[in-house]
Amino acid sequence: MSKAEILIIDDEEQIRKLLEITLRSNNYAVSEAATAKEGIITASNHPPDLIILDLVLPDKDGLEVLQELRQWYTNPIIILSVQNSEEIIIKALDSGANDYLSKPFRTGELLARIRSGLRSSLLDENEPIINSGDLQIDLYSRTVKKKGELIKLTTTEYSLLALFARNDGKVLTHHYLLRAIWGPGFINQSQYLRVYVAQIRKKIENDPNRPEYLLTESGVGYRFISNTDSKNISG
Repeated sequence: MSKAEILIIDDEEQIRKLLEITLRSNNYAVSEAATAKEGIITASNHPPDLIILDLVLPDKDGLEVLQELRQWYTNPIIILSVQNSEEIIIKALDSGANDYLSKPFRTGELLARIRSGLRSSLLDENEPIINSGDLQIDLYSRTVKKKGELIKLTTTEYSLLALFARNDGKVLTHHYLLRAIWGPGFINQSQYLRVYVAQIRKKIENDPNRPEYLLTESGVGYRFISNTDSKNISG
């Protein structure tokens, strides 16, 4: 099995070196770029399986780089940046980032998010069944089962859960979810999400007050986690 290839776009040499050592020791192939221009050229010449992107680059704003990459690059992009304001995180996720991690960071957490990102990109649309513990989501038949028992979901509940499942491991912002499910006129109606997420948790979680599948990213949105080795990423 070939190694997953990861491109690091970051102008800090020490960070690139740390990431290279960490990733290679975990059996990833690594390429590096110190500028936006170099990163875009490298990605276009040989698209990697995942990109780790800094937002502070010497020749172009990282959000612009993200938006430019998303015009053609469909694999996961993880933002790794010292910028950690809620506004910047939301803007990055809305611009197409799959995940966001602030510096300084824990390498174990970064590796967990990389695994989650790579898993989500490998979901086969021809086998749209997600199994995790006692939960099964069949995107083809539009059914959800828990411990083998069919769960009754409303149309909106199912649409929201299916959207989460198709983006397994990815943080989905409030605005993205509201726009996708209810339309652009509802992007400020965050109470809709709170109500429906609470209803879904009551039906799929063993303990709705301590969710394992549908996690809250405080102030940003929600993340669906289908695999147990990633459930310690956030609470």
